Amino acid sequence: MARTTPLSDIRNIGIIAHVDAGKTTTTERILYYTGRKHTIIDIHDTKDMKTSTTTDYLEQEQKRGITIQSAAVSAFWRDKKINLIDTPGHVDFTIEVNRSLRVLDGAVVVFDGVAGVEPQSETNWRLADNYHVPRMCYVNKMDRSGANFLRCIDMIKKRLGARPLPVQLPIGSEDNFKGMIDLVEMKALVWDSDDKDAVWQVLDITPDIADKLKITTPSDRAILASIDKYRTELIDTCLEQDDEAMEAYLTDGTVPSGDVLRKALRKGTLNTAFTIVLCGSSYKNKGVQQVLDAVVDYLPAPTDVPAIKTVDADGEPIGERKCSDDEPFSALAFKVINDIYGALTFIRVYSGVLTKGASVQNSTRGKREKIGRMVEMFAKEANPVEEARAGDIIALVSLADTETGDTLCDSADPVVLERMRFPEPVISVSVKSKNKAEQEKFGAALGKMVRADPSLHLETDRETGQTILRGMGELHLEVTLDRMRTEFGVEGTMGEPQVAYRETFTKKFDEQYIHKKQTGGSGQFAEVWITFEPLERSAGFEFVDKTVGGSVPKEYVPAVEKGLKIQKEDGVLAGYPTVDFRATLTDGSYHDVDSNALTFEIAAKAAFREAIRKAGPILLEPVMRVETVTPGDYLGDVIGDINRRRGTILDQLERGTNIAVVANVPLSEMFGYIGQLRGMTSGRASYTMEFSHYEPVPRNVADTVIAEAGKPAAVAG
Repeated sequence: MARTTPLSDIRNIGIIAHVDAGKTTTTERILYYTGRKHTIIDIHDTKDMKTSTTTDYLEQEQKRGITIQSAAVSAFWRDKKINLIDTPGHVDFTIEVNRSLRVLDGAVVVFDGVAGVEPQSETNWRLADNYHVPRMCYVNKMDRSGANFLRCIDMIKKRLGARPLPVQLPIGSEDNFKGMIDLVEMKALVWDSDDKDAVWQVLDITPDIADKLKITTPSDRAILASIDKYRTELIDTCLEQDDEAMEAYLTDGTVPSGDVLRKALRKGTLNTAFTIVLCGSSYKNKGVQQVLDAVVDYLPAPTDVPAIKTVDADGEPIGERKCSDDEPFSALAFKVINDIYGALTFIRVYSGVLTKGASVQNSTRGKREKIGRMVEMFAKEANPVEEARAGDIIALVSLADTETGDTLCDSADPVVLERMRFPEPVISVSVKSKNKAEQEKFGAALGKMVRADPSLHLETDRETGQTILRGMGELHLEVTLDRMRTEFGVEGTMGEPQVAYRETFTKKFDEQYIHKKQTGGSGQFAEVWITFEPLERSAGFEFVDKTVGGSVPKEYVPAVEKGLKIQKEDGVLAGYPTVDFRATLTDGSYHDVDSNALTFEIAAKAAFREAIRKAGPILLEPVMRVETVTPGDYLGDVIGDINRRRGTILDQLERGTNIAVVANVPLSEMFGYIGQLRGMTSGRASYTMEFSHYEPVPRNVADTVIAEAGKPAAVAG
């Protein structure tokens, strides 16, 4: 079967933003204007559970009015195929944005015209930076009270460190938002109504345009008075990307045409020299078609982005795979969900062609997978396809062994594609089945949820035997349990949230340990000399072998490392994992008969236990970056409450008519914060938080944590 859409006509893009900036509303309009839908459903119409937007179809999304799971849809605009992923904006579901950005070629970043750059916008922007994703900005909600386009541009510059380049300017704002100035074509686009089928007029820009369009607010008139300034900035910035056009402009004064400007804007967007900015109001149906035009004109096709890197077993780049049908098949599994169709594995095809019935290699796990049903997803609808080609995003039904981040490839030409990076969970709860008879079914459902979401971790408490579920926040864990009810028909109960503490130590310490056991027959013997030293925060664990002269035979060194890795998971203070240290094996001895890998593993474990007690062990706690947005009247109360929670105020920022208080607060102090915050601000404040770093726990708090863990504090001097 021949390719139906040329690679250069595909746009794989994501819509990313802070919660409530209007991503799903914008997606609904995109599907309407591209002809994929004949009606528009608004978020506030879904709370009664009788209807849903296309991409927010989960019961949990309808009830809460937020996106929880990224959803893929596709549409055509100007003969270009747009594969679009609508991602969540809530910090607890950052994993969804992370894995979507990993496989997308471009992104539309949506901002609330009133609030501007909000915390999750910053997080998502950094993720896009990590994956080198070209993006454009869309300042939405220009019809809302307090909307301010220029303040939003300023925040993009200051808070994101970006170089925003407006290609549109708003005509009016709030109730009087009429449309926008197109700085590329130098025309005014004006809507007569908010109706979804309203057409816009294209007007010439004249000095009296503000009067003609009845724009009376001074700040709105000032923008229209500055059109020439912004047009000059646009031309100057574009000329940086086009030497020929610059020469013509400097020598003959030739003003670049719209086509020349669009070409330069595309080039600058692809090499991230700047970020173009558009404006509009998706809810009032103004500007969405222009966003679609910009996606087609400026965001990359799969052929415009660098070839994907291939890596070795340690994740180090060793080559690349070009995006072409003619290359051997390779794809990255970026998401697994449990669906009415079974387990769906979403893949981005980077090279080659995949056909139904093919047998491919999972090179990450060394397994083979038989390709059964292949579907193109339109949110929750699955449309069968017979093949997928380079640049496509599809889902495979019921793969046996493939998980998020795995590479599928041609077994005759195996490669491993660059993997994704996932955040470490910071909060844990004990979970159990509500109905004892369903314990097995509950465990199976829990396993499927964890397989689908790499930011969830499942473990069993060694002492209590409880099942512990770890995730990114209270909402994340709550939604996981609720989805098990709706997707698998099992109900669970959750214990009190627990903080994922860590342990480390403060002094360098040398430890010698001899493991000697003599029973009838052969005995056990191993001697190790290990130097333990603390490293900086977030350094993790490092093992170094500095033995010489075969004092510890090379075949036993991995056993020493294995013993340390196992033992460091059970810290000496309260049983939490020990982090941020280096262990250097400096010397040792062995016995020809009585030594083996197991004896050295046992010796390493014992050396660790002995040394850490003497090396000044301390407890570390996760500290969250919290941003609380409150009306000014309650500022004092909010700050006082943060201080009581052992918080450190970092900044205070204007956020429209509100004030945002940015602080670092220990996670253990944040449980139940939303209830307290609503109580003291009459429900008018909101907050977001994300993991920032680990830092030492104050002694009095550490004593309590250690006592609760039921282990005596073994701290030496």
